[in-house]
Amino acid sequence: MPAKITINNGRRDRSNDESLTEMFEKSAKKRGEKISHSQGSVRTKLKNKVKNKVKRKSSKKVSIKRKASSAVQTRTDDEQKWLLDPWVLVITISIIVLGITMVGSASISIAERNNGEPFYYLYRQLTAAGLGIGLGTIVLFTPLMFWQKTGPVFLLIGIILLIAVLLPGIGKEINGSSRWIPMGVFNLQVSELVKLAMIIYLAGYLVRHSENVRKTVKGFIMPMFVLAGVAVLLLMEPDLGATVVISVTALGMLFLGGVRLWQFLILILIMAVSVYYLIILEPYRLERLQSFMDPWADPFNSGFQLTQSLIAFGRGEITGVGLGNSIQKLFYLPEGHTDFLFAVLAEELGAIGAISVIALFSTLVSRIFILARKADLAKQTFSAYMMYGLAIWIGLQAFINIAVNMGVLPTKGLTLPLMSYGGSSMMIMCVVIALILRAEHETRFKHPLGSAFWNRSWGSVSGHRKEARA
Repeated sequence: MPAKITINNGRRDRSNDESLTEMFEKSAKKRGEKISHSQGSVRTKLKNKVKNKVKRKSSKKVSIKRKASSAVQTRTDDEQKWLLDPWVLVITISIIVLGITMVGSASISIAERNNGEPFYYLYRQLTAAGLGIGLGTIVLFTPLMFWQKTGPVFLLIGIILLIAVLLPGIGKEINGSSRWIPMGVFNLQVSELVKLAMIIYLAGYLVRHSENVRKTVKGFIMPMFVLAGVAVLLLMEPDLGATVVISVTALGMLFLGGVRLWQFLILILIMAVSVYYLIILEPYRLERLQSFMDPWADPFNSGFQLTQSLIAFGRGEITGVGLGNSIQKLFYLPEGHTDFLFAVLAEELGAIGAISVIALFSTLVSRIFILARKADLAKQTFSAYMMYGLAIWIGLQAFINIAVNMGVLPTKGLTLPLMSYGGSSMMIMCVVIALILRAEHETRFKHPLGSAFWNRSWGSVSGHRKEARA
């Protein structure tokens, strides 16, 4: 059998191999599958990346919102931690407690001599403080819009009482001055009520006529006519000290209200000249001024009060003679439990006690000014003006009383706020502190104390507040 010979020139037999066309088709097919697969994986990856980015952004936004809301919530909780301002509350309570203690200590001898009861004035002061706290609680739950609307009526009532106190049979005369109306439990000193009414009226006036006060003479003159009428009635009692306090407080409020400087300076000049003539035209006032200039020239007559007060300061030295151990309060220092309570305090508690009282009043007045500024920034203008006026009143009256006790100013019949014996002064000052606490409370809280009751009584408090801000 002949052998089969295959000639391929040394090449492998490719007869059974795929053709070139088939190979190209397969390779193209494979490339297409790979490309499509890779494109699909890229698209999937891109989609996943986009989804992840969106998720991350949304999660970031949610976390930011949560952080912001938690921060706002924390800040709100911190701001509303106290219903009432703790600084004003604690300082006021400290001054009242110290004042009641000193009234009890300073009045023992005179109460025993005049009434046969050593704690007669102490019990009456405690009663006045209790009534004042009761009135203050009512005021604390009353919206400031009520006082803003009734300010003119409140002042009118005060003016009527100023006229009534001058009528025979109604007013009670003590030490040559007719300043009190007997009310049974206590004697109402009308000037204390008028001080508060004047401040509330002026705060409302500055809100209603802010543009006129800043730009026109008429807006400045109108409250001055009201102040002049009140001053004339006070001088008829006579009560120069209250007249000075009300006038200076009103000037301070008008200055803060934006009165032009030249108007303010002219008014100060007029008031200074008026006070000068009021002093020199009254013999007893001139005598007080002369004794103030040199109390040791007549230490047993015109200069008696001031010399005994200075002796009390000298005996107290640094640490004092001890509570209840004052000698000046026995028979030497007149009015030791009222106008000259600070001198007895300096004798019994020394310079440490006296400086502590000054620090308490300074801190209280400074705090009220800070709260007034916050109310002003919160667009609660009435609250701001009212607190400015109340701060000036408290600070000025405390300064005058302490300065008189130390011989820096001539003797005036002004009590030390929240400390000296006096039912009217104590009750009105408790109302003053309640107004300050209410104003600060309304600055922080959207729905303040008592708003539900007043909403039912005379409309939405928040609506009235927005109207007042506008």
